[in-house]
Amino acid sequence: MVAISGFNATGIESVLKAAGVPKGSFYHHFGSKENFGIEVINLFAERYAQKLHSFFDDQSVAPLERIRNYLEHSIEHLTHENFSKGCLIGNLGQELADQNERFRDRLAEIFCDWLDIFADCLRQAQHDGTLNPRLDAQKLASFLLSGWEGAILRAKVMRSPEPLKQFVGILFTTVLTAG
Repeated sequence: MVAISGFNATGIESVLKAAGVPKGSFYHHFGSKENFGIEVINLFAERYAQKLHSFFDDQSVAPLERIRNYLEHSIEHLTHENFSKGCLIGNLGQELADQNERFRDRLAEIFCDWLDIFADCLRQAQHDGTLNPRLDAQKLASFLLSGWEGAILRAKVMRSPEPLKQFVGILFTTVLTAG
C-alpha cells in the first residue's frame, strides 16, 4: 500500500483492513502511524539489505559484474511491476524528507548503509584491477546510487525501462572502467 500510494495517502483504516487487525491492537503495538511507518521502513531496509548482500557478497562473480547483475535484476523487477512502485526508500524520501525529521534521518541512514555496500564492492573492483584505483570509491558509490535513484524516478514517470538501461550503459562504458 505505502509503496504505491505513499505514506500520507495510506490511511490507518486501510492498513487495518488489509492486515485484519483491530485498531486497538495496532495502537498497542505501534502507538502511532509515524511509529508504524518507521517499522515499515526498518523491515523493508532489513530485507533489502539482504537482497543487496545476496548480489554484492557473491565472491564467485567479479565485483563489477555483481553491480551489473544487481542493476539488471532491478530493471527486470521494476519492469515486471510496470514501474508502479519504484524504490520505497526513494519514494518515501521524496514524500517525507521535508515533512518529518525522524523519517528523514532514518531514510538517510539507509542510503548511507547502501552506499557502504556499493563502495565496498567498488573497492574490491579497484583491488582486482578492473576499476580505476584513483577514483574515490565512496564518492563513486554516491554517484552511482544518486544516478540510479534518479533513473528509477524517470522510469516511473515514463513507464519505461529506457532511463534505467541508459544509466547502466553509460555507467559501464564510461564510469566503471579500469583506465
